[in-house]
Amino acid sequence: MKLLIINGPNLNLLGSREPETYGNQSFEDYFSKLQSQFRDVELSYFQSNIEGELIGKLQEANNMFDGIILNAAAYTHTSVGIGDAIKAIKTPVVEVHISNTFSREKFRHKSFISPNAKGIIIGFGLQSYDLAITSFLK
Repeated sequence: MKLLIINGPNLNLLGSREPETYGNQSFEDYFSKLQSQFRDVELSYFQSNIEGELIGKLQEANNMFDGIILNAAAYTHTSVGIGDAIKAIKTPVVEVHISNTFSREKFRHKSFISPNAKGIIIGFGLQSYDLAITSFLK
């Protein structure tokens, strides 16, 4: 099984950004843990702060992976383009969020990704990625 994790804006700052919300571990360190934990899964990782690069990666990944795990971060709530890209590809996408977006600011309650996602996992910290990977293994 081949899975691609795509992280959006500011997630490159995990470990130092708002640790009370996002924890104190970098995603790179956590990704190493995921690779050790899921040895039978070929995991790839991409992060960008640029909306167009995220759209390009989704399109490029189509049919190359068995699934995509996407944390579009703030673009979740603003990007019609990312939502349309997910709708346009055949590879299933699981939407992931580290924090519970519904317990935060009201603008974070809307997602342009959710209507086209295979599923949504929110609020379990970095473990949300573990749950997303597991969802593809069932």
